[in-house]
Amino acid sequence: EVQLVQSGGGLVQPGGSLRLSCAASGSTFDDYTIGWYRQAPGKEREGVSCMSKSDGNIYYAASVKGRFTIYRDNAKNTVALQMDSLKPEDTAVYYCRGWGTGYDYWGQGTQVTVSS
Repeated sequence: EVQLVQSGGGLVQPGGSLRLSCAASGSTFDDYTIGWYRQAPGKEREGVSCMSKSDGNIYYAASVKGRFTIYRDNAKNTVALQMDSLKPEDTAVYYCRGWGTGYDYWGQGTQVTVSS
C-alpha cells in the first residue's frame, strides 16, 4: 500500500517561512509526477506547484511564483515545498500528491496559517 505522509506546517507570521515535507512509503517518488495543492476555507482546492516525472519541468501558480520552491529528493524518497515571504492569503490546508498513469496518491494534508 502506498502512503504519502506529510510533515511541517503550522503558524507563522506574515513574511515568514515554512517548509512542508512529504515522504512516500510503499513506492518511490521517482515514478511519479509530484505536486502540492492547497485548499482555503470556503474555496476549491488549487494547484500550487508541480514537477514533472519525465523532464523535471516545474510549474508554479502565479500567486506563489518567486516565493515557493518545490524539491524532489529521490534518494530520501521525499518531496518538499519551501515557502518564503508568506502572506495571510497563503493560509490553507496543503496537500502533496503523486500521480501517474493508473494511480493517484494524496497526503493527509497539513494546516498552514499565516497570521500576526
